[in-house]
This record gives sequence, C-alpha cells and structure tokens, in this order.
Amino acid sequence: MFYELSQKFFFEAAHTLDRELDAEGSRRIHGHTYQAQVTVRGAPHARSAMILDLGDLNAHINRVRNQLDHHFLDEVPGLGPATLESLCAFIYRELLAMVPNVVRVRVERSATGDRCELVSAACIPTPLKVH
Repeated sequence: MFYELSQKFFFEAAHTLDRELDAEGSRRIHGHTYQAQVTVRGAPHARSAMILDLGDLNAHINRVRNQLDHHFLDEVPGLGPATLESLCAFIYRELLAMVPNVVRVRVERSATGDRCELVSAACIPTPLKVH
C-alpha cells in the first residue's frame, strides 16, 4: 500500500513577464503571494511508520523556499521565465535531488485563482493493454 503526503508553503516574490496579453502590466516589476504544495508518495517505513518525516521534508522545502521568497524571480538561477509552470518545474527539480519520491508540485496564486500542477510521470497510469 502506498500513501501520499503533502506539505504546503508560501513565498512572496516579484517578477516581470514578457507576454502579449496585459503586456504593459506584465513587463513592469510586480509581485505575488504564491502558495506551493509538494507531494511525496511511498510506503511507510516499518520502524517509523512514516513515508518521510515531515520535519525532514520541511527542511528540504525551506532550502528551496529560501531561493524564491522575497527574491526577484527573473534573477533566480535555473528558473527561467517566472511562469507558474517554471516555478513548478524548478521546485520539483530542486527537491528531487534531496527527496526522490516527490510526485507532484502545485503552485498557485490564490488572489487571482491561477494554479499549475506538475505531475511526475510516475503518477500517470499506464494504459491497459487489451489482448
């Protein structure tokens, strides 16, 4: 039996975005409050009965959060354009090096209702083969 364990975190950040719609406002430096959620999947360890100690997960998340919180996202190495998709991919890549069973990363801006979710290929069911 497998379980999924999630932890949320928040960060505040500024960025610009080169886009066609709302171009003037997007190209100016502006900021958002972001909420991210990281999900790990696995079987509980026999001794601890935990997939991963939430304290350990929180410590890893804080390492990534510190790269984003109160930063100008355009200047974060390895992020690329400061889109929700790029933020999901960045958080996933950074955490995967420390927490190999990360299966999902969600980033949202609840003030605007925008949300993006990266789902690891390990979560996508394989189609059944019909013989």
